[in-house]
Order: sequence, then structure tokens, then C-alpha cells
Amino acid sequence: MRRKLLPLAGLYLVQGLPYGLQSGLLPMLLRAGGLSLTRVGLAKVLYAPWLFKLVWAPLVDTRGSPRAWLTLSTAALGLVCGLLAALPPVEAGQAGLPVTVAGLLLLLNLGAAVQDVALDTLAVQLLEPAELGPGNTVQVVAYKLGAVVAGGGLLALVPALSWSLLFLLLAATYWLAAVLAWAAPVLQQLPKPPASEPPPHTLHLGDLLAVSGTLWTAGFVITYKLGEQGAGSLFPLVLLDQGFSTPELGLWNGVGTVACSIAGSSLGGALLAKHWQLLPLLRSVLRFRLGGLACQTTLLFYLDTPGARLGPGTVLRGAALLSLCLQHFLGGLVTTATFTLMMRCSQLAPSALQATHYSLLATLELLGKLMLSALAGALADSLGLPLCFSLFLALSATPIVYLGLAPNILASSTLA
Repeated sequence: MRRKLLPLAGLYLVQGLPYGLQSGLLPMLLRAGGLSLTRVGLAKVLYAPWLFKLVWAPLVDTRGSPRAWLTLSTAALGLVCGLLAALPPVEAGQAGLPVTVAGLLLLLNLGAAVQDVALDTLAVQLLEPAELGPGNTVQVVAYKLGAVVAGGGLLALVPALSWSLLFLLLAATYWLAAVLAWAAPVLQQLPKPPASEPPPHTLHLGDLLAVSGTLWTAGFVITYKLGEQGAGSLFPLVLLDQGFSTPELGLWNGVGTVACSIAGSSLGGALLAKHWQLLPLLRSVLRFRLGGLACQTTLLFYLDTPGARLGPGTVLRGAALLSLCLQHFLGGLVTTATFTLMMRCSQLAPSALQATHYSLLATLELLGKLMLSALAGALADSLGLPLCFSLFLALSATPIVYLGLAPNILASSTLA
């Protein structure tokens, strides 16, 4: 199993770089530059290519090998980073992103989305059922490490290193990862689909939805992150408005919270490896997450009162940072369990459909996260923070109820 997980870890790490760049660095710079919460949230439109993975997922299934797709897309990401290195830095005083930078970031997301489909295809076909827990822990943890390197790390290093040097380092990282994708022996040993399976060119959406457990899993992955993503998008910006400095938030929100998220993901993988039942584990963690968000919402109600501030050294300031870290810890645990559930559901599909099936679930999962993170700023500007966070709290209760409707084929699985 180690021979499989080590190269997957390296590749998932570089896959997290674009997300960290745009979720950890850009929102802070844009908000510090005076943009409204609505405009900061709408910058998430750069993630749009991730919503169209189903367009090229069938090509990964049917044209060429996943290893070739993975190598080419990773090398292309290095090229885009090289082009970004030739542009002037994005400074906090600018009114928004330069058009050329925004266009290249859009291409960066496109390349990362293609890379994601190819890498998930390799993971689905390589991992045995008993390896799904550790495998998805590696996936989530490595992805988040990549995000923290390009998010909090970049935010901390931009004053000391030039924008150009940072993107040249990212380009070199992608090109090394492309070599790994092509040369790793274990990635060359994908099983061949049985000859009896139907030809993949006859694929329709109905074929994917007909796979056992797919409709329920699709509903769950759309809703399980709604409240968490809305609160997670806004709370760091609220702390910025309350007097936290950009470097301080870069440390806590870009490094500390990711460390907590990684710890939660690792715990989730360890529990699954010890043969914990997947759905009961999800139910318990979702309840804890709901309680943590309730505490965060209570703090928001206090901050909305006149004269309320989070002064240095105060108990409330520490409580705010603790709340931020706790939510990311529980979010990491939930994510690992959910991705394991998605991969298990995709393994129930014929092997010729597995990449496209997993891409469908991953696209829906991303859509659920983007809906609230992109609209959170507009909701806060129109409804006010207390009412907005109350809505997030209600949305976080939804997946707990929904788990009770899980089909038997998923509810009975121990993934062992």
C-alpha cells in the first residue's frame, strides 16, 4: 500500500496549490484593498473550470491513459506558473485582479481540474476497499498541505521574496511532479477494464445515476458543506474587520487552520483504518461540527453589538481563534469520511465508468461548496452577519438528518 500512497501524496500535494493560492492569498489582499465582501466572494468565479469536469472526464476514461493525462496536465500547470512569474505582483492596494492575472489563474484552475480527474481515476482503480480510508487520508492531507504552501506560505513570503521567484518555484514544483507522474512504476499498473463491459462511448448521465447509492450520495455531497463553507469564507474576513492584521490572519487562517484540518483528516483516516462504521462516524462528527458553529454564531451576535471589539490579549480574541481552528479540525474529519464514501460509491460502478462517476460526485461536492462561499459575502451584506450565520447553522443541520436516509448498500459497508 505504501508504494501506492507515496506517489499519490506527492501528486495530490501539488494539486492543492491553486486552491491555496486563491483561497488563502487573494481574499485577504482584496479585502485589505477595500473591496466589499460581495466582490471578494465573487472572485471565486475563477474556480469555474472545476464545475465542468464531466466534459473531459469521459475523455480520460476512453482516450489515452490516465497517466498520460496526468503528466500533460501537470506539465501545463508548470507552464502557466511560468507565465504568471513574468507578470507584476498583485499588490494589496489594487482595486482588483489585473485581467491577465485573472485569465492565467482561470487557466491554472482548468489544468488543475483536468489533473484532478486523471489522478482520481488512478486512485479509484489502484486502491483496494480496505485501503480507501488511508488512501483518502493521504489525498485530503496532501491536498491541504499544498493549499497551505500556496496560501498561508505565499501570504507570509510575498513581502520577503518576489512574486516572480515564488511562481518560478511553483513552476519547478509542477514540472518535477510531471516527471513523478510519468516515471512512478505503480502508476503504470492500472487494471484493464473487463472486455464484457459496455463500450464507454454509449455513456449517458442515466448510466451514472443508475449506479447503486449514487442519487443519495449526490444529495449528501451537495449539502454537507453548505453551512461550513459559508461560515468559513466569512469568519476570517470578520476577524480582519475586527482588527486582526493580514500577516496574523495569514498565520492563523493560512497555516494554523490547515494544520488543524490535516489533524482532523488524519484522525478520520485512522478511525476508518480501525474499521469504524463510516456513516455513524459521519453522523457523530457532523453533530460536533454543528455545536462548534453554534458557538461561532453566538460570538458573531456579540461582535454585532455597538463597541464590541476583539482586543489583543482578550479571552474573546482567543475564543475566536479557537473557534476558527476547531471548525477546520472537524471539517477535515468530515471531508476525509465523505471522500471515502464518494470513492466507495464510485467503485460500485463498472470500471469503464469509474473516472466519470467519481468526477460527477466531485463536481457536485465542489458545487455545494462554491455556492455558499461565493454567495456568502452578498448574503452578509444584505442580511447582516447574525442572520447570515444563523442560516449557515440551519444548513449545517441538514446533512445530519439526511444521513438517516442512506441506502443499505452504503450504510452496511465498513470499507474493510
